[in-house]
Amino acid sequence: MKSSMGLGLDGLKLWRRTALNPPTRRAVRWPALWSPFTRLRSQLIIPYVVLTLLTAMIGTYIVTRLVTSSVRERFVNQLHEAGRVAADGIVRRERVDLANLRLMVFTQGIAPALEHGDALTLQSLLGPLALNNNVEAFSAFDRSGHEIFTRVHEQVISRGTDFSQFDLVAKVIHGQSDELGDKFSGLIKTAHGAYLFTSAPVQDEAGHLVGGLMVGTRLETFLAELKSEALADIIILDPNGRFMATTLAKPDEGYAVLELNPATIFPATPAAEKRSPAAPPRDLALYGRNFQVIYTPLMIRQEMAGILGIVFPNNYVAATEATSRNTFSLIFALGTSAIILVGYGLSQSIARPILRLRAMAQAVAAGDLTHSSHLNRTDEIGELGTAFDLMTQRLRERTAETAQLYTEALQHNQELADANTQLAETNARLHAAQRQLIQSEKLAAIGQLTAGIVHDVRNPLTVIRALTEILKEEEGLDPNWREQLDTIRNNALRANTIVSDLLKFARQSAPELTYRDLRETIEAAVRLTTYVARSASVNLVSELPPEPVNLYYDPPQIEQVLINLIQNAIHAMPRGGMLKVSLCPDGHAAAIRVQDTGIGIPPGNLSRIFDPFFTTKPEGEGTGLGLSVGYGIISNHGGDINVESVVGLGTTFTITLPLINRKDKG
Repeated sequence: MKSSMGLGLDGLKLWRRTALNPPTRRAVRWPALWSPFTRLRSQLIIPYVVLTLLTAMIGTYIVTRLVTSSVRERFVNQLHEAGRVAADGIVRRERVDLANLRLMVFTQGIAPALEHGDALTLQSLLGPLALNNNVEAFSAFDRSGHEIFTRVHEQVISRGTDFSQFDLVAKVIHGQSDELGDKFSGLIKTAHGAYLFTSAPVQDEAGHLVGGLMVGTRLETFLAELKSEALADIIILDPNGRFMATTLAKPDEGYAVLELNPATIFPATPAAEKRSPAAPPRDLALYGRNFQVIYTPLMIRQEMAGILGIVFPNNYVAATEATSRNTFSLIFALGTSAIILVGYGLSQSIARPILRLRAMAQAVAAGDLTHSSHLNRTDEIGELGTAFDLMTQRLRERTAETAQLYTEALQHNQELADANTQLAETNARLHAAQRQLIQSEKLAAIGQLTAGIVHDVRNPLTVIRALTEILKEEEGLDPNWREQLDTIRNNALRANTIVSDLLKFARQSAPELTYRDLRETIEAAVRLTTYVARSASVNLVSELPPEPVNLYYDPPQIEQVLINLIQNAIHAMPRGGMLKVSLCPDGHAAAIRVQDTGIGIPPGNLSRIFDPFFTTKPEGEGTGLGLSVGYGIISNHGGDINVESVVGLGTTFTITLPLINRKDKG
């Protein structure tokens, strides 16, 4: 033992002398320069620092670029949204003026007064209407287009002007009409400011044109309201690009600086102008500041009445970009410094004990089995040092300990496998409960929202119905208008029925449970949908057990769910097919299956079909509430509804209801 140990020590000393005292300096010159980089500390620290710096620089660049792009995209979207809001506000004002104009046109006595040019009678008839409806300006003109009088803010300001030069007046006196009717709107710049005017013809009892009326609103009156809605300044130009009105203060150069050539931003052809979308944002310099302006056609009654400009200061974009860039650069710099410091500390804590273990391994290789690592640590390196210490003392015992550890590992793995099985079952039950809870929360939220909307919609519908009834009682009302009023009333009743159905969805009542035979409800649902199925070339069959299937349930609600499922199945078979409705009692539950051979449901939609307002039907053919309501009804019965579908082969809905006898119910 001593002899071998001595040879080991001598060999180690010889190796050290050879490594530390090379024969010649020239032979190891370059390795000596690179030797610091081959050490363990360098191999741990240098790649870590380089990779961290590269990651930080690339991350800073990518994040700042993304933030900058996001800020500018949000700014452009805000411009477009402000333009849509402003355009919608102008259209709303035009509709209000159109409603006031209709009221004036059909006022009794207007037609004779226009025919005789009686300005005093026209003022006495139209003045109160204008005052009650906040009409700023209105004009009356004869069949040749000559002004009888114009009244602005309760004062007559003009008489005898030739209005035939205006397009919306020329169309009236020539009896023109378009797909929207014989009413016309447009922007007119007068000596008293720019106005949005709406014109309409007035006919006598024989249907002959006797003149016309115009109702107008000063652009500056409602531009302030549009500015507060759009959160931006607004410019209105005529179709030729000349200035008409704005919420901006007058620039030093005058409003002429806001004018432009429409051909530079919109296509030249009239047909293209009607379909022109908003132009890209353009730069605008005012008051020594830079702005962004977006121009869009101002469409009124499907005609381009002018150009709408939305103005935002662009210093917001620059300031946000600079702030975001500086913030993220600082965050990445601090994070990189912290990571490098932590990495350096970790490398030192790893390299030092490893070097000590290397020295211990060399000592053991030299035959010194009593050598100790002296690593009093609780991590993996400490465990490695302990292993080295035990290796020199309990080499033979290690084999037995390894076998024992292997047996314990197998047992532990078996315990983990059993625990994983139980955990999987628990997760499955939790997922099912969570899905029901989410669906219930969706129904509750949509119900509350729908109840609020229905409450606000039913009041206007009631007003519409009342007004139609009042107008129908007017003496001398044209039969055509009476028919139109009946149409308005009927559509209001239909809309009221629709919102009432939504209110039923929002206030889903608890089921009224009765002890009934489930087969009767299924037969009733099949009987009610047989004609629809036959019309769609669908073979509808039912498979019911011969014995009664009695349970506590609400027959009308379950019948509603079945009819909805059968109708959905018929819609899913546009070329006909087979539809089977079956009932199968099984132990403590009854299963109702509605199985079709239709087009199936794509896998991506299976998880959403019970969501409120989700539908794959064409617009106007479904509200997306049927399956949501059905899901709520089945849940209120303590049951469950599941769906299985294969695209191209068909879909099967399974409703499970608990079987409860009278004794259990009591």
